[in-house]
Amino acid sequence: MKKFRLYIISIVLLSLVYGCADEVLTKYPLDVISDQMVWNDPVLIEQYLTQCYAEVEPYLDQGYRFDNTKIIFRELVMLALADEAGAAWNGITKTQHITVTGSHEYEADEFGGRQATLMWWGYPTVRRLNQFVESVATAPVSDRERLVGEARFLRAFCYFMMVKRYGGVPLILREQLIDDPDEELFRKRDKEEDVYQFIIDEIDDLVTNGSLPASAPAGKATLYTALALKSRAAMYAASIATWGTVQLDGVVGIPAGRAAHFWQASYDASKKIISDGRFALYNAKPDDKAANYRELFLTKNNSEVIWAECYTGVSGKNHSWDMWQCPPSYNAWASGQLTQVYLEMVESYGNIDGTSGVIDRNKINTGYLWTMDELFGKKDPRFKASVYTNETPWRGEPLDYHNGVITEDGTLTTEPYKEVLGRGRCGDRQQPFGTFKYLDESLVPSGPRTSSTDWIVFRLGEIYLNLAEAAFELNKADEAKEAVNEIRKRAGMPVFASVTREDIRAERKVELAFEANRYWDLRRWRTAVTDLTKSWTGLRYILDYQTRKYKLELLPDVTGLPSPYFEEKHYYFPITLSRISNNPNLVENPGWAN
Repeated sequence: MKKFRLYIISIVLLSLVYGCADEVLTKYPLDVISDQMVWNDPVLIEQYLTQCYAEVEPYLDQGYRFDNTKIIFRELVMLALADEAGAAWNGITKTQHITVTGSHEYEADEFGGRQATLMWWGYPTVRRLNQFVESVATAPVSDRERLVGEARFLRAFCYFMMVKRYGGVPLILREQLIDDPDEELFRKRDKEEDVYQFIIDEIDDLVTNGSLPASAPAGKATLYTALALKSRAAMYAASIATWGTVQLDGVVGIPAGRAAHFWQASYDASKKIISDGRFALYNAKPDDKAANYRELFLTKNNSEVIWAECYTGVSGKNHSWDMWQCPPSYNAWASGQLTQVYLEMVESYGNIDGTSGVIDRNKINTGYLWTMDELFGKKDPRFKASVYTNETPWRGEPLDYHNGVITEDGTLTTEPYKEVLGRGRCGDRQQPFGTFKYLDESLVPSGPRTSSTDWIVFRLGEIYLNLAEAAFELNKADEAKEAVNEIRKRAGMPVFASVTREDIRAERKVELAFEANRYWDLRRWRTAVTDLTKSWTGLRYILDYQTRKYKLELLPDVTGLPSPYFEEKHYYFPITLSRISNNPNLVENPGWAN
């Protein structure tokens, strides 16, 4: 019980932040807090649950997580593992950063949290949530159903975080005690299908029994948060059943015959969220589609947000996205643009007239001179709201990414030429494309941990796309088309007359860009071996002095060596040697045993 008492002491200390110090400290000496005291004090019960919310950390998949004492560059991880972007200035290559012997704690060096982020193992939190559910059942609280409902939702979320990483994991739904029999303490892995079904069954029960409210303070779970989890989790399970392979007697993989069941579950949850009408696609600026889309990610608690990880800024809970992702040289450390967006990702955004967004390679090869309007003026407004590049307005001035000047006699120089710098303020980057989404110019990036922008975990835009995918796989192509077109209309893009599976996937890529969905999408579609085993292209702008237009130069393989790769075994992370050493009943995932 010593560890548990230390944990409770930390909760009491946490309560200082919430203004309850006098009440708590006058009740109990800190060194003799007992279980009975905790489960009979509504304040401590609420704080216990608050701590569980913090431990679940839904933003682990997105990367806003920072160590208490040292900055960890986790915002890089999920972006740099997908085919959207890569590391701009720390040399990390796209080799998955996963090993069977890796540490699962935060390491001392500044990049040490990388593997811990990927390989989240949530059983300490699951145990606390199990204890919470059991203890609150008899606690003297007036809103027991709501408290238990939130805890069960968080537990289901924990299992989703693990099952999408590892496949089947042990389903532990009661507090384990030290004198439990070995078969309880050292549980075998349950089947992947059963873990996903548990998540869906839990949510269905929470919806039926009404324990979660339809609305709640920002950051708290609601009925619709649970339905959004069901929408996403069931879609993942359906994808694995459709395109995956059953191995280890079902510990990983889901039988193909179960695909329709899970597609239907995702469809039903998505349909319920949309038809209930409590949320609406953000459309505060319908006449400026780019500004509207950008505001969606900067406006707290807007009409589209179903669940967000909430931040308050310098004086409270904060993060450093603006510091690291702002344009290069615009922060206090003269750095920025931690990730570089690939040219291929840029070209994934089509044009508002329905034409392709791919730049004409023949023109590039002949030395054609471009204006920025020629390059991107007709582009999907979501591109302008999601990616910054040369001449993007930033804090009162256009960004300058030119790297080299063509002089009046046709020679190329990187030295100052007349009144023009040889290299623009941002021109030292390999790739002149940065992640604009979630950047707030009003949050001056003077240092780390100054940002207050919320991170959206579930939003209605994703739910429409989940519905489209499920509807398509259930042979409801017209309904899939309608759902995708709702997203495209809001974006200012031409609607589809019909849709294919690839249309739906392409729409997910641009609508959900840089929200840490892409990596997991490629995994569940089982296309990552192809899509992530390749190199990507960079671009250089060279300024023509006379015309003030730009010659383009392609930069192959901007990820560097070794070449990026994704192997079949990467569809499931390793359980790892240390976890199997602690519990020999945990069988290792395919490809990781040797």
